Amino acid sequence: MVSHLHPPVDLAALQFNTLWDGIFHASTYVFVVAGLLLLWRTAHRSHLWWSGKLLAGTILMGFGSFNVVEGIVNHQLLQLHHVNETVPEAQWIYWDIGFLVWGVAMIIGGRALYLGGKRETGGSMRRTAANG
Repeated sequence: MVSHLHPPVDLAALQFNTLWDGIFHASTYVFVVAGLLLLWRTAHRSHLWWSGKLLAGTILMGFGSFNVVEGIVNHQLLQLHHVNETVPEAQWIYWDIGFLVWGVAMIIGGRALYLGGKRETGGSMRRTAANG
């Protein structure tokens, strides 16, 4: 993640990069677990009915949003790293743009799935004895 700031030209730089890459990935796991706990808690409310489309749509929107934010902040603004640094530097921008386009496509596709699932479930609410 920080190889642009500290190129891995020696063992110390490689260790530094590996440490920060590990910290980044560990923090993403913490956020994934927190998100799953929130999802679990919300999905067990009796007044909600979750369809596969709602779940898949929100997952795609989340992945797409993460990719767009990460692509803009880390790749473009901070220049921490790029999607493919194995190609000539002049081509990095094309890989970065492709990454952003893919993120936007996931958001759009996820939103379409979400809205389709919401229509099928009647706005994700179902009538139960508890809510009349």
